[in-house]
Amino acid sequence: MKLVIQRVKHASVTIEGEVHGKIEKGYMILVGIKDEDDEDVVWKMAEKVSKLRIFVDENDKMNLNLAQVDGKVLSISQFTLYADCHKGNRPSFDKAGRPDHAKDMYLLFNEDLRKLGFVVEEGIFGADMKVELLNDGPVTIILDSDVDIRRKA
Repeated sequence: MKLVIQRVKHASVTIEGEVHGKIEKGYMILVGIKDEDDEDVVWKMAEKVSKLRIFVDENDKMNLNLAQVDGKVLSISQFTLYADCHKGNRPSFDKAGRPDHAKDMYLLFNEDLRKLGFVVEEGIFGADMKVELLNDGPVTIILDSDVDIRRKA
């Protein structure tokens, strides 16, 4: 599972000309799923997101998490996070999860964030979406479950 997390002042997703999801202060998260990702990985990544301290405190230090600033989440499915461009110039998406599995894990990730107490707006899996945001900082963090949560035996 790969996440691209952007700290935002505001973000929205428009589908077929209509705003489908909109947040003020919080995270706009691009979510990529692969077939090996399961419920345990999804939960651990949601917990990791909830604990990230990338909002500034009164001393202008990144010390506060999403809950401490009453932030919200805009979650967008993004299979292109698994693009493989090492053979030529046209990306391959063979490493991205099968659509049925990826959709289930994407929706579970959003539900897990809600279980952790967050308001989560979302796009529609597989839809043509237009995302607008104002990146705050700019701050962009990339989490990869293979690096950030999986323990090597």
